[in-house]
Amino acid sequence: MWFRRDLRVYDNAALYQALVHSKSVYCVFVFDTDILDRLSSKRHRRVEFIYESVHELCTNLRRLGGDLFVLHASARAEIPALAKRLRVQAVYANADYEPAAIERDGAVAQALSMLGVQLHRCKDQVIFEPQEILTNGKPFSVFTPYKNAWLARLQSDSLAAYPVEGHASVLSPERAPAAPSLAALGFERTNLAELRLPTGTSGGQRWLNDFLTRIDDYDELRNYPALNGPSNLSVHLRFGTLSIRELARLAHARNTAGAKVWLSELIWREFYFMILFFHPGVVEHAYKPAFENVAFSNSDDSFKAWCDGRTGYPLIDAAMQQINQTGYMHNRLRMVTASFLTKDLHVDWRWGERYFADKLNDYDLSANNGGWQWAASTGSDAQPYFRIFNPTLQSERFDPDGNFIRSYLPALSAVPTEYIHAPWLMSVADQKQYGVIIGKDYPAPIVDHAQARAQTLKLYGAATRRQA
Repeated sequence: MWFRRDLRVYDNAALYQALVHSKSVYCVFVFDTDILDRLSSKRHRRVEFIYESVHELCTNLRRLGGDLFVLHASARAEIPALAKRLRVQAVYANADYEPAAIERDGAVAQALSMLGVQLHRCKDQVIFEPQEILTNGKPFSVFTPYKNAWLARLQSDSLAAYPVEGHASVLSPERAPAAPSLAALGFERTNLAELRLPTGTSGGQRWLNDFLTRIDDYDELRNYPALNGPSNLSVHLRFGTLSIRELARLAHARNTAGAKVWLSELIWREFYFMILFFHPGVVEHAYKPAFENVAFSNSDDSFKAWCDGRTGYPLIDAAMQQINQTGYMHNRLRMVTASFLTKDLHVDWRWGERYFADKLNDYDLSANNGGWQWAASTGSDAQPYFRIFNPTLQSERFDPDGNFIRSYLPALSAVPTEYIHAPWLMSVADQKQYGVIIGKDYPAPIVDHAQARAQTLKLYGAATRRQA
C-alpha cells in the first residue's frame, strides 16, 4: 500500500482494497525528492505538517498490527525497487489527478509491470472522478450544471465508508527501519506548533468536531475573516488525513443552508479537479484563449509590495501578512488579493498563483489554479473581467469593525474604524494623533483603484478584440 495524499488509516479506499485482496500487506510512504527538492525554503510548513501526519499514520498502523516504511527518495524509482525487495505481487494506491502525478504513476506502473507487478489505482480523494460527471460525453465548463449533475448522481453508496479496521489482520507485522527525522529530510521546524495547526487524523477530527458546531451558520459567517466561519479543514482534505466521504456525508445529511453551501464548496473542489484533469494546459495557460496574452505590466516593485503586504490598502496588506505568517488565507481574501494583483496592479495571475503555491499550507494545484483564474477572469466559469473587487468596499463590508485588519497590521491598531479601511483619508493632525503617518508608518496606496480599474477594462477589452 503506497500512501500519498491519503494520510489516514480509516476509510481509505486503496488500503481497504489491498487488505481484502491480499494475504499480507506492507505499507509505505515516500518523502519524494522529486517534489521536495523543488521547494524554495527549508522551513516549510507543508513538509512539517506531512511529517507529523506520517508519524501519526505510522502509530495507527502499528496499533493495528502493521508498520510503515518511510523512505526519502524518488518515488518513481523507489516504489518499484521496494516492491522487488519485498517480492510483492501488487501495489495499491489512491488515484491522483494532477498532470505530474499522472505522469509519475504511469512511469511507476510501467516499471512495476516489468517485474510482473500491477499498480492498482483506487478512487479515494473525490466522490466522483473527473470522467464520471460529463455532459454529452464531454467535460463541463460551468459550475452550476456540473453541481446539478453531481448531486443528481449522488447515492448513499457514493458516500459509504471503507471498513479498513475489520480487515487489518493481514497487515504485515514486519518492523520497518526507523523513519528519517525532519532534519535528515533537509528541513527545519517552522511555527506550526505556535500556530496550533493540528496534524494527522486526530487533529483533523478535532477541527471537524469544532466545525460541526458551526456548520449550520457557515453560509452567513464564511465571508468575514475576523470570525471563525470557515471549516479550516482544507489542509486535512489536501493531505487526506480526513475522508472526503465522511465530510460529504455529514454535510449532505444536514438540511440547513450552511451545510448546503459547504457541500457546494466540496463540489467546487471536484469541479476544479475535473478542469485540471481534462485541461492540463491550465497549469501554465489561461483556460480562455482570449486572455492568454493580456498585456499585464508586471512591475517587479508592485509584485513585491503585494507579496510583502505594503500596498497601502489595509485589507490586502492584512491578508498578505496572514498568509506570510501562518500559511493560511481566508477564502474571500484569496479572491480579493488575487483580484487586486491582477486588476489593480496588472500583474500576471501566474505570478500570484506561484506565490500562493509556495506559501499555502493547503496548496492544491487544481483549486489554487482554478481560484486564480477565476479572479483573473481567465478561467472556466470565471468572474467576468469587468467585475472588479473594490478593495476598500470589500474591507468595509466584510471587516466592518476592522478587527481582522488590526490583528495583522499593528501600525493601524489605534486608527478609528471610520478610517481603518482608507487611512490615507485622515488629516495630518489625525495621523499624528493616532500614531500613523501615511508614507512613513504605513504606506500610501500604491495605486488609485478607479484609475487601475479603467486600465484593466482597456487591457481585457483589447485582448478580447485581438481574439475576435
